[in-house]
Amino acid sequence: MLILLASANETLVNRWQGLVEQGNLIQECRTLGELKRLASSGEFELVLLHRDLVDLAACAELRAAAPTARLFLLSDRPEPEEGLSFLKVGIVGYANSYIARDNLLEALRVMASGGVWLGQQVIQQLILEAAQNSAGRERNTDRLLAPLTPTERRVAELVAAGRTNLEIAADMGIVERTVKAHLTSIYGKLPAGNRLSLALLVNQG
Repeated sequence: MLILLASANETLVNRWQGLVEQGNLIQECRTLGELKRLASSGEFELVLLHRDLVDLAACAELRAAAPTARLFLLSDRPEPEEGLSFLKVGIVGYANSYIARDNLLEALRVMASGGVWLGQQVIQQLILEAAQNSAGRERNTDRLLAPLTPTERRVAELVAAGRTNLEIAADMGIVERTVKAHLTSIYGKLPAGNRLSLALLVNQG
């Protein structure tokens, strides 16, 4: 994969390069102008983009100039609201600038296959927004959740309400490991492979 590392912070770029260079072709840039020029060439499949280099408007311009490049925004101080704002202008990944190696490689794998990589806090915020948007709306979840046991259905509904695994465990009087086991079973029975897709499925009915 051809990856562009974009940051004015040389130390950070060197760290990223050390983590992703195996099996990938790497190029670096330090300024927004250079980033726009290189990304618009259409050569790069993925851009690791430092948050300090762009604001929302610049990110939207970059997305328009390089529609085929996947933008992975990395922030020194990631915030769910910031991640959601940038998600709306076209990034496909959002994480801490100092993301662990294993997580970064997994993120690259997910994004290379067309997926989106978000931190847990951003996912939780998306779930809460989906729950709020569906409040008061008529939902027909009986048929949708029919394959689930009553316990699994309760877990799915609590996930859709924005509850964490620890909160679900406390609410249901079980341990967190059991919640995770229920979720694995739920993912096998419904067209939902992760927490966010399950929440959206239940909230949209």
